[in-house]
Amino acid sequence: MRPPAYKAIVDEYATAIRSGTLPAGTRLPTHRALARERRIALATATRVYAELAAAGLVVGEQGRGTFVKVRSGYDGIEPSRDLPVPRVADLSFNQPLAPGQGDQLRQALRALAASGDAEALLRQQPPGGHRHDRAAVARYLLDRGVDTAPENVLLTGGAQQALDCVLRALTRPGDVLAVDALSYPGIKLLAGAHGLDLAPVPVTPAGPDLDALDRLCRTRPVRAVYTIPTVHNPLGWVLDRAQRERLAGIATEHGCMLIEDGTYAFLAAPAPAAAPVPAPLHAHAPERTCYVAGLSKNVATGLRFGFAVVPGRHVRAATTSLRAAAWGSPGLVTALATGWLADGTVARLEDQRRADAAARQRIARTTLAGLDLTGHPTSYTLWLTLEPHQRPAHAAALLAAAGILVSTSDAFSTGPHTPAALRLALATPPLPALAPALTLLRRTLDSIAP
Repeated sequence: MRPPAYKAIVDEYATAIRSGTLPAGTRLPTHRALARERRIALATATRVYAELAAAGLVVGEQGRGTFVKVRSGYDGIEPSRDLPVPRVADLSFNQPLAPGQGDQLRQALRALAASGDAEALLRQQPPGGHRHDRAAVARYLLDRGVDTAPENVLLTGGAQQALDCVLRALTRPGDVLAVDALSYPGIKLLAGAHGLDLAPVPVTPAGPDLDALDRLCRTRPVRAVYTIPTVHNPLGWVLDRAQRERLAGIATEHGCMLIEDGTYAFLAAPAPAAAPVPAPLHAHAPERTCYVAGLSKNVATGLRFGFAVVPGRHVRAATTSLRAAAWGSPGLVTALATGWLADGTVARLEDQRRADAAARQRIARTTLAGLDLTGHPTSYTLWLTLEPHQRPAHAAALLAAAGILVSTSDAFSTGPHTPAALRLALATPPLPALAPALTLLRRTLDSIAP
């Protein structure tokens, strides 16, 4: 079968970019200009640029056009972590640890070793975990406003596996998955692996544009909506009750599922705070909401323990997908995690994390005062919008040369246009090292000439 005619245009541009004939930073024709020039439909021109963007060769910038991408090696969804100089700070990945966690682990392992049936930890668990372990997670989730039976909880090897399990159960290749135009990079990787059609929903400072989502659902067969309503990654918003009710209503009206990512939800103020977080989406539409989260950010990234709360009619499919992929959480990890859930260790760590995140936000906002910053006051992430003359890949390369790793906006962009921005992860550097690292970051960005 002959490839579509537009593929020849894609190949022509790709060859010119890779050979250097079109150097990095070159502004390409507008979509309309390309359509006129090549005598193709506007939609076809858009598809040409979409394929070049998917190949990592170009980047579309809102209001500016499409440019040949600067290939710094320190940008994108999987940047290099090898720096040319000694590392000053890793602001690309959140890996929070609290003092004394190593001792907590030793004590927990000694307790497990002394327990009645240590050999049970070496036996294969059923896919999704034993009922008593699922019940421990269900009890923990009650404090988050998720009221579910243990039978609807599946234990996984981290939140990413929980998300993968849910997508396998709910979707088929070619299905439309609605997602915020800026969102968690892992959803892009999974959508690509499962052959899903990502449909970006425009974002506002307060959350997704729900009118746009409603229009999308009226014009396309959206199978599911992936959303992060509480402490969004990377923008930090917390949707209010009215937004959550509207989102649940849109899903109900159009018959699509909701995938609620609660990974960072623990960072928002719990009840009985002065302004407690509204109930999760699961509370508004439990019959069509899958809730996924884990213990990587509130306990430790190396503790690969996650969970998915799945409506009854999808439990069997989700269990089958989990069995096919990796079965679930290992017995030893499950015993550690559920033990810490039961004895209050997780709750204490979450309190520490909220206080730590608030302190880091204060340091960041003081050190970077005057820059265009977006983030939740107790979040571990900060979105830094760059000046018009500053390009994310170039900025990331300069920062890498100064010993600082960051994430560029294209890692989070799900649509054709990528804002010029960096995502700063604040959790990993030791607290005393954060202000000096951010001072160096600011000085490096200021050195970029207009």
